[in-house]
Amino acid sequence: MSIDLERSMARHPRVVDTVTVVTLFALFLIGARVTLPGSTPPEGLWPAVLIAVNACTGVLLSRSHPRTAVMVTTVCAMTASALGYLLTVLMLAPAMVAIYWLAILTDRRTTRIYTIGMIVLLVATATLLDPVDHPLVLKTVAPIAYVLVPVATGSSRRMRHAYLEAVHARAEHAERTRDEEARHRVTEERMRIARELHDVVAHHLALANAQATTAAHLARSNPEQTRRMLNDLTGTTSSALRELKATVGLLRHADDIDAPLEPAPGLSRLPELIDTVQSAGLIVTLTTVGEERPLSPGVDLTAYRIVQEALTNITKHAVGATACVRLAYSADRLTITVTNNAAAVTVPAGPAAATSARGFGLIGMRERAQSVGGNLEAGHRPEGGYEVSTALPLYPRPSEEEERTS
Repeated sequence: MSIDLERSMARHPRVVDTVTVVTLFALFLIGARVTLPGSTPPEGLWPAVLIAVNACTGVLLSRSHPRTAVMVTTVCAMTASALGYLLTVLMLAPAMVAIYWLAILTDRRTTRIYTIGMIVLLVATATLLDPVDHPLVLKTVAPIAYVLVPVATGSSRRMRHAYLEAVHARAEHAERTRDEEARHRVTEERMRIARELHDVVAHHLALANAQATTAAHLARSNPEQTRRMLNDLTGTTSSALRELKATVGLLRHADDIDAPLEPAPGLSRLPELIDTVQSAGLIVTLTTVGEERPLSPGVDLTAYRIVQEALTNITKHAVGATACVRLAYSADRLTITVTNNAAAVTVPAGPAAATSARGFGLIGMRERAQSVGGNLEAGHRPEGGYEVSTALPLYPRPSEEEERTS
């Protein structure tokens, strides 16, 4: 049966049921006239008509009450057998249709119970109450075969429908999962790009602002130092433009494998970062504890960006303070602590303080630390000042073969 035919029949169930009942009624009456040579059929056609009407009425209940339909059609077939009618496929057609729908609409256990019950009742009636004494094969093997064929067909159709529904459900789940995964990846990529742009732009603009402010302050009292500050300011803005251009260019030409890419910054560039920050007037002390160990590129970049953002915040919000950067290497972790003293900390007041508190620097640092399996804590120190501390896991150096293939 084709899928189009099944859909057409499903759209017009009443028409299908009417045609089926009329056909079964005609087949039952034809089967009532079928006899074996030498056998005498029951006199008159009215018993067959009455049984056919009841059997077809039972068939009409097959969709809504399949168990009742099986019981009614089975009783009708047993009555016909007890009256001496031969249980041919024509007379068992209503019972076959009923058990077929039962196999489709119910579970395997129910189908098995009703099938066994129908076979036992039909065979027992035909064997014990047959007044014509038909051959034993026609009273036992034939009814069993007639019943098992629609049961097998209906069970196969039920399993096929269940399989198609399962495939459809899996396809919908896979599509929904794909969409959710795509949205998740887009969100993560947007957050990563936002962090990169924030780190590049905020850091350099904060330094440029500090350098410009200091130069303006020293313009009259110390022209030579002002000139050096302006030179540093030029280098800071040029560096900002280069990094911003590289970041935007990478986004616009992500598929251009021939485009020259600058290596991602890491802790090896920490002295350069400290020199740049010190040019804005911030005194920074770098301390390393333990034996330096290699970091994976992701952890190396994360460590650099956290230190960069912490020093940038000190430059913006703690004018005149001194900072201390401490790198502590252990067996499996790198602990970074960036602190500033409380001597000259200037905390913005009013709306500026609220705006600063809602900045994205601390959020970005925490997200970076968590993205590589680390954690980050930030807050005021009991002895004064502010401290940012993060613990990042160490990853082993890639093998030489991986380095050659990368």
